[in-house]
Amino acid sequence: MSSTLVPIFICVVLPIAIGLIVFIASINNDNKRAEVLLKAIECCYMDPDKLAEALQKPKKTAREILNLRLLRGCMFSFIGIALCTVGLVSFCTGLDVELMMISSIFGGASLAVGLSYIVVYLVTRKQIKD
Repeated sequence: MSSTLVPIFICVVLPIAIGLIVFIASINNDNKRAEVLLKAIECCYMDPDKLAEALQKPKKTAREILNLRLLRGCMFSFIGIALCTVGLVSFCTGLDVELMMISSIFGGASLAVGLSYIVVYLVTRKQIKD
C-alpha cells in the first residue's frame, strides 16, 4: 500500500503543491505592491502613474538577458561534458554499465541544452546595440 502512495505523492501532489505555492507568492507580491501604492496615494498627493511605474517589477535589460544566456550555456555545456566524460571512463573501465548509461543520457541532454543556449547567445548578441 505504501509503495504505491509514494509515487502518487511525488508525481501528483508535489507538482500541484509547488505550483500552488508559486501562485500564492505571486498574488501576495502583487497585493503588497497595490497596498503600498494605495498608502502612498492616501498619504500625500503624488502622480499615481509615476508611483506605479516605480513600483513595477524591475525589468532585465537586453544585455543582462544575453549574459544570463551565456552563463547558462556555459554551465549546461560543462556539466554535459563532465557527465559524458564520466560515462566514457565508466565504459572504458567496464565498471558499471548503469552509471555509463545514466551519465551518458543526462550528459548528452545537458550538453545539447548548453549548446543551444550558446547558439542563441551568438545569434542574438548581434542584435544588441552598445
